[in-house]
Amino acid sequence: MFKAKSKIALVSTTLIALLALVGCGQTAAPTPTTPNATTTVDKKTISAAGSTALQPLVKLAADDFMGKNAGVQVNLSGGGSMTGLNNVASGAVDIGNSDVVVTPELKDKGLIDHEVAVAPFLIIVNKDVTVDNLTKAQLSDIFTGKITNWKDVGGKDAKISIIGRAKSSGTRATIVKIILDGKEFTDTAAAQDSTGNLLTGVAQTPGAIGYIDAAYLKDTVKAIKYNGVAYSADTVASGQYPIYAIEHMYTKGEATGTVKAFLDYIVSPEFQSKSVEKSGFIAISKIKK
Repeated sequence: MFKAKSKIALVSTTLIALLALVGCGQTAAPTPTTPNATTTVDKKTISAAGSTALQPLVKLAADDFMGKNAGVQVNLSGGGSMTGLNNVASGAVDIGNSDVVVTPELKDKGLIDHEVAVAPFLIIVNKDVTVDNLTKAQLSDIFTGKITNWKDVGGKDAKISIIGRAKSSGTRATIVKIILDGKEFTDTAAAQDSTGNLLTGVAQTPGAIGYIDAAYLKDTVKAIKYNGVAYSADTVASGQYPIYAIEHMYTKGEATGTVKAFLDYIVSPEFQSKSVEKSGFIAISKIKK
């Protein structure tokens, strides 16, 4: 009986002590929780538009990011680099994807540049074209309309059909800058509104030539050498292969919330080392600017 009473007294004493602690405003320390990846974002929907050259990489990053952050939605569309720049400047999208730097007319719009990768561009031809290499001078003469037959650059007697991009394209701007030294394409060149359509056009048109970023290359066309050098990540990084562009993702003002978290993920060592080169791009850290 004494032992039973002692146990009851002990329990009562413990309860009184606990109630006293609560009355004094003291509580037990909370149990630590594992940080959740979604704590860095604010659950909003992100919209991005622009460069179709950059689009495959952004889509891959978006899929990864949405998988890691439940409730986040990244809506992605193309339209070309100029479309991306104009849309982000106007506030129509959160991110403008571009192969080129912001244009002078948009310099006062408060756009912030985020460099995310390097996109190498390839000169491609229809598989019936026997030429395997073109120099800068030969390509310039082809794209400006001075050379119109493959026999004039060592190929067979066949018409050259140029399939390029629209003027809103950053890929086109890159080719104009690097290969044409600012000269414009001949008016006879066809203009496609996306890299995918250009690729299809070259694949289906005998004697066709065009240009795409490496991420889009398929065995339906043939990539040729430029000045005797074949594209590879190493030849780009070493400076031997100069047809590439820094890829930009612009925001209007400093990125915050989910947009910042998404951009931070794209340039993170995790994504850059795991996915960038596998997607046909080159990690931004590998290029000396």
